[in-house]
Amino acid sequence: MAGRIRDEDIALVRERTSIAEIISDTVTLKSAGGGNLKGLCPFHDEKSPSFNVSPARNVWYCFGCGAGGDAIKFLMDAEHLSFVEAVERLAARAGLQLRYVEDDRSAPRPNRPQQGQKQRLVAAHAAAVEFYTAQLATAGARPAREFLAERGFDRAAAQRYGCGFAPDGWDLLTKHLRQRGFSHDELVTAGLSRPARSGSLIDRFRRRLLWPIRDLTGDVIGFGARKLFADDDGPKYLNTPETPIYKKSHVLYGIDQAKREIAKQGRVVVVEGYTDVMACHLAGVPTAVATCGTAFGADHIGVLRRLLFDDHTAMEEVIFTFDGDAAGQKAALRAFSDDGKFMASTYIAVSPDNMDPCDLRMAKGDPAVRDLIARREPMISYALRSRVSRFDLDHVEGRIRALNATAPMVAQLKRRDRRIHYCRELAGYLGLEPDEVSRAVVASESAARQSGGSAVMTLPARTEPSVDSPQSMVEREALKLALQEPVLAGPMFDAVEATDYRHPVHVAVRAAVAAAGGVASAAGGAVWIEAVRDACEDLAAQALVGELAVEPLRIDGEPDPRYVSITMARLQWGSVTARIRELKSRIQRINPVNNKDEYFAAFGELLSLEQHARALREQAAGGL
Repeated sequence: MAGRIRDEDIALVRERTSIAEIISDTVTLKSAGGGNLKGLCPFHDEKSPSFNVSPARNVWYCFGCGAGGDAIKFLMDAEHLSFVEAVERLAARAGLQLRYVEDDRSAPRPNRPQQGQKQRLVAAHAAAVEFYTAQLATAGARPAREFLAERGFDRAAAQRYGCGFAPDGWDLLTKHLRQRGFSHDELVTAGLSRPARSGSLIDRFRRRLLWPIRDLTGDVIGFGARKLFADDDGPKYLNTPETPIYKKSHVLYGIDQAKREIAKQGRVVVVEGYTDVMACHLAGVPTAVATCGTAFGADHIGVLRRLLFDDHTAMEEVIFTFDGDAAGQKAALRAFSDDGKFMASTYIAVSPDNMDPCDLRMAKGDPAVRDLIARREPMISYALRSRVSRFDLDHVEGRIRALNATAPMVAQLKRRDRRIHYCRELAGYLGLEPDEVSRAVVASESAARQSGGSAVMTLPARTEPSVDSPQSMVEREALKLALQEPVLAGPMFDAVEATDYRHPVHVAVRAAVAAAGGVASAAGGAVWIEAVRDACEDLAAQALVGELAVEPLRIDGEPDPRYVSITMARLQWGSVTARIRELKSRIQRINPVNNKDEYFAAFGELLSLEQHARALREQAAGGL
């Protein structure tokens, strides 16, 4: 061993270290009273904060998992460092010179001869950043500089994000790092070099624009590389492979620059690429981050929850930006599946022109990027609308299938107030009654609970009102008038089509009335009733004719033309309002920019129907 750090130096490191500052690099802390701080534990998943920090005593403890210690122990656990590596990290941060003891003799040592693996890998990446950023200024890097310039990034932006260039050489970086004292194994382990077929070591990245990927503390742990040349047969983007310090499922590009604003604003914007992060930050959206070569997942959620202080009282926001194409919709629905893992509200922001933030900034400037985020909509609304768009909602069966597909999504929402709201919103999309949607959501939740959360179910279709619903009652009253008072009902009854009836047996009786010659030509009495019964095509309709012929009308005294008019208006009002709901549902699904003519035609039809509905409402109220 190279020796141990002197005890008095370790004590000085503890004394000079602010534990709150160290932990705040990873966890957002808020006051817990009495001078203590609290946050979400980084060592286990939890909904409410049980991780406590005492700055006065420079210690931390989690009441949830029982872990605790000082700043050294936190770094050891959070970043998987050895004791010596953690002390050296804190000493460097505090500007302290450590001394080491070897063979019981004390002597000042500027550096340990052998550092821990993590420090060596981080140091190798730091040296690689210096090399690559210097290369960006060379003649061979002109395509890389043009790529950045074409996307609106000047030299200052490139320097801010450490952009670099991997030159056209097989082992230029490898030779450079070997000369700096890094071993063959260290370069392979770091993912900076790889063995060639010949057995020699060559650079992993070549002829590519590079972005350094940093962890929460700001250390470079990997690179993202973009193809620039047509004869490069590699993938468009190439990332550092999995290494002891680079785990792509935990890494978020831009997190080092965004973390302070994320904690301050209580908001994070998740974009899809490196240039999107740069564009957002430069446009005034400093909370943007991106995944690195993998889909957004549970480990990323854990990182963001700790920065957001994401507990059950939180008002924080997680905003995803996706293209509006099919791939973007698929990604959004995948993100929605993780919605329940956040306590924060999740949103989606989609550009009207399906442009990502970088393209949007180039086309319309910085304000357009800020407006994109400001126009965010709840993730659940977007997910419901995307799922509903797969079905033909102009027909009842399509609406029922869409309800079957979307009710489980609403059932996932944990807060009751949100469920009630989105039941109404989904009803608007589908042109159904909110109560129908609510029943479907409850049924979905019950089925999922009984099957352990993995139910595939078919919800009951409700295509007609029940026999005791207001609509069915007014349909019965209209048919009773036709059978019992044909001379009085006459043309007013015949003018209302069978399509205004919803209950199937009522529809059958209405058809039989027409088949028997219509009410206007009927004289009434037993002959008329028998004619209608004989025209019925099924036994249920025949039986109903017998009932309606003797069932009392719902009026005190004798019926008159005014009562017939009110009844027929109420009958039509029910069907007209149903058509209005369906039309509003269709209008919600039409893009007014891409389908302007269809949108305005539907909107004009809606205005006409609503005017008709108002007239029927007045007539039904007796205002003749």
